[in-house]
Amino acid sequence: MSGNETLDDNTINDQPMPLLDHLVELRKRLIWSMATFAIAFAVCYHFAGRIYLFLAEPLGNIMRQQGEEPHLIYTALYEAFFTYVRVAFFGATFLSFPMIAIQAWIFIAPGLYRSEKRAFAPFLIATPVLFFLGAALAYYFIFPFAWRFFLSFQTGPTGANGLHIELQAKVSEYLALVMKLILAFGVAFELPVVLTLLARVGIVNSAGLKKFRRYAYVGAFVVAAVLAPPDVITQIGLAVPLLGLYEISILTARMVEPRTVSED
Repeated sequence: MSGNETLDDNTINDQPMPLLDHLVELRKRLIWSMATFAIAFAVCYHFAGRIYLFLAEPLGNIMRQQGEEPHLIYTALYEAFFTYVRVAFFGATFLSFPMIAIQAWIFIAPGLYRSEKRAFAPFLIATPVLFFLGAALAYYFIFPFAWRFFLSFQTGPTGANGLHIELQAKVSEYLALVMKLILAFGVAFELPVVLTLLARVGIVNSAGLKKFRRYAYVGAFVVAAVLAPPDVITQIGLAVPLLGLYEISILTARMVEPRTVSED
């Protein structure tokens, strides 16, 4: 019976197709993906103002706590328009990713063994979930601490000259910073997916990840220094989760790595 299960697992449910048919199928999947992105972009552009206000809400809350009127500025006539376009593109990427991933899976899956499909399916589900968790951590935890730190450098009118240092954040620069942090945390949270997948195909193993742990810890802070803004709060906020994700990766790698069968 186990032999039959092994045979079934090694069966590819695919019919031989000429190259032209593969290209037609790829074209169909690309059309579905681009159509989904276009619709998502149109919807996100319609609500671009609300999406931007949602992204700016952490900064607005800190400003209110400090007794300031929340505000952002733009200094070029076209700056606000292109900022909304970038917001729409950013939002459309989030909304359309599940459909794009499904279309990619539909195109690739027929050429995989059943055992390979079962192995790769959890990674397809875990990828957007982990990215969302990383983005949520940045938005709900890192942003309030980071923005409060940055706003602490403001000063009120002091001395005879009444010198006043005040933040005048531009809408485009704020969006660029927010997008960078969300993408950095989202991509960083894909570490368990990448390492577990490499362990599944036998490129790495849990023992090797343990030996590499000290270098991985140093690498986590290097990656945080590169991806995060040059302040201690966001860099530590990114490096510490990376350390935890690496430890989780060791456990998941041990669960999926190929078992070596000892011969008698």
